[in-house]
Parts: sequence; C-alpha cells; structure tokens
Amino acid sequence: MGDVEDPDMISDLPQSILESILTRLPIRDAVRTSILSSKWRYRWTALTDLVFDDNCIRMCSDRPVVENCMVNFITRALFLHQGPIHKFQLSTSYLQCCPDIDQWILFLSRSDIKELVLELGEGEWFRVPSCLFNCKKLTCLELFRCEFDPPPTFKGFLCLRSLSLHQVLVAPEAIESLISGCPLLESLALSYFDSLALNIHAPNLKYLCLEGEFTDICLENTPLLVAMSVAMYMNDETAECFEQSSKCNFIKFLGGVPRLERLAGHIYFTKYLSIGDYPGSLAITYSHLKIIELYQVSFEDMKEIRVVLRLIMNSPNLKELRISGSSTAVASVEAPNLEFWAKECPKDCTFKQLKVVKMTDMFGVPHEMEFMKFLLANSPVLETMSITPCVYVMDGRLNMLIQLVRFRRASAEAEIIFTR
Repeated sequence: MGDVEDPDMISDLPQSILESILTRLPIRDAVRTSILSSKWRYRWTALTDLVFDDNCIRMCSDRPVVENCMVNFITRALFLHQGPIHKFQLSTSYLQCCPDIDQWILFLSRSDIKELVLELGEGEWFRVPSCLFNCKKLTCLELFRCEFDPPPTFKGFLCLRSLSLHQVLVAPEAIESLISGCPLLESLALSYFDSLALNIHAPNLKYLCLEGEFTDICLENTPLLVAMSVAMYMNDETAECFEQSSKCNFIKFLGGVPRLERLAGHIYFTKYLSIGDYPGSLAITYSHLKIIELYQVSFEDMKEIRVVLRLIMNSPNLKELRISGSSTAVASVEAPNLEFWAKECPKDCTFKQLKVVKMTDMFGVPHEMEFMKFLLANSPVLETMSITPCVYVMDGRLNMLIQLVRFRRASAEAEIIFTR
C-alpha cells in the first residue's frame, strides 16, 4: 500500500476564512504562502488591502540595495495582483522622491482605490502626482512629508470621509478648498503646519485634530463635531497675530459645535481662546460635552481662567475634567485678585455630573487654589480630585494639602488624592 497523504485541512477551509488568514499576515509572509501548495499559489494576489513597510524585505547596511529591493518587491506585487485594491499603505524610511511611487499611484487610480496612506522617510519631500486626484472613490487619505498641489480643475474627493495631512507642503487656500470639496468628510487631522490661517467648512465633520503654528482658526460650519484635539505652537509672528486680533476667538472656534462630546486643548489653546472681545453671555450650551482636557493653562491670566470657567459652566453634563498648569503661574502669587471668583462664579452654579477632576503641574498659587475650592464646593457627585504639584514646587506642597483638606466639599464621597 502506498503512503496516504495527510489531509490539508487548512487549504480546504472556506474561501472567506483563507482570505481572513491572509489579511492578518504581513505582506511578505502572505506572498510566501505561494510555496505551501498549488492551492495557495498566488492566492494572496486577490488581497484587497496591501500594506508595505520596512519589514516587507530583508534589511542590510547598503541603503541603495534596500531601496532597489523594496521598489522591485512592491512593483512585482502590484503587477501580479488580481482584482480591486481597496487599501494601499506605504510606510517606509527608505523611499522619498522615488519615481516608481508615481507609477504605483497611477496604477492604483485605475483600481478603485479607497484608502491611501503614504508615510515616507525624511529627506527630499515627495511631490504627489496629479493622477492621485483622479482617485474618485477615495474614502481615506493620509499623507506624511509630501508636497500636495491640487490642479485647478480639481473639485474635491466626493467620497472622502477621513483626511490626514502631516508635514505636508500645501497652499492654505488649497487646504480650505480641499476640505470644503469633501462633503462627506468626518475626520480631519492637520499637523506640523507653519503660520496657517484656516477656515474649516465641513458640515459632516465629527473628529478634528489640529497641531501646528496657526495664526487663526475658524470653524465656519461644523455642527456635527463630537471630538477635537488642538495644540497650537507659537513664534513671534503668530504671537503678534494673536495679540492684534479683536474678534472673539472663543466664539469663532467653539461657537458652533453644540454636539461636542470631548475637547482636548493642548499648548496655547486656552491662550488662543482668551483673545478678542467677548460679548458677555454665551449663546451655546454644550449639552453633550462630557470630557474636557486643558493643558498648560496660565492661572496668572484672568482671561484664560474665564475661558476655563466659561467652558465648564456651560457644560451641564461634564463628567471628567483634566487641567495642567503653566510654568509661568508662579507670577500670580504677587497680586491675586480673589474678588474675581465671587464676581465670575454664580452661587447657584452646580456641576451635577462631574465625577473626576485631575489637575497636574500645580503651583498652589491663589487662583489655582480658588479654582479647586470652587469645584469642590459645587460638585455634589464628585468622586475623586487628583492634584499633582509641579516638580519645581517643594516648600509649598504641605500648604497646598492643608488648604485642600479644609475646603468644603459638596460631595460626601469626594476623595482628594494628593500626589507628591
């Protein structure tokens, strides 16, 4: 009797399961499955998601050799591929201005590509070819370290839902035109831009992440926004633009986002919101806002304190508040205007849903302590208030703790956690 071959149980699995296995493998391993058996040969060529990174080839110390191997591997993979390609991701530190990338994008533009991610290495920036703007079915576009110049005839990506531009060279008017030309856009991330004034018109936008040197930002039409994270860097030019502004930045930025659920404001964000002539009462209530994070708040600047109070007092369902202080706050020890708190904070103010407060980099200066006192006295369901002093504060820590435990607490369950 001849030897009986063991059954190939994996190869006999349903097509959908085999595809699921292949999609979970790195592209290099997926290609290697061709040697398993005739049933596996070129099965990988039907993958709809292609992700290429530095691990798809064997590394060596000779950079030109690595670059050549990577180009050949990707070119061959695309040449052998059969069927639609829904996602193409290239994340590598070896390819910058490689002419082959133009040909790959041209190929993809004819394959109904839906997701495109280009994350190229440092060095000469890659100029996005015009054929990219023919990818009419794009739903997700992420570009890193590229030059992006839409042609005059380009009207937008009508199916795009997610746009991320990181260290991308592009004219400000082109960014605004691109955003407004994507009517279905839900997620927008812009980072490492210099001296950019930006008007955002995106009626379906839900998630916004901004990081860079912005001279001005206006959310013109973003009624569905639910989460945003903003970090604003400043140089002399942007600082001068800030100081010369007379329009209320708070209203321009947060005056039209009634559905906001989470707000994270990083460096200089509260400073930016504090600039301009505030009209008085706030017409908007943030009924959905549950989490507020504000970092590097200057408690020596009364306008910044007003921004914080304005936000939390108009967020009736706020549950979690995180704030870090600014290193310049020590200057406020000299002239505290504590009458400010009686004037700005109504006695009937209550944070009915606030359960968690976390404050870091605290100096223990009067306005910081008054803010903690205000929260403790008006938060009936507060569970924890965590206070972490600034590392530079040594002698004043005990005094901070003594004041904290003496403050009246509206919640009998409120626990003060003082981290040394």
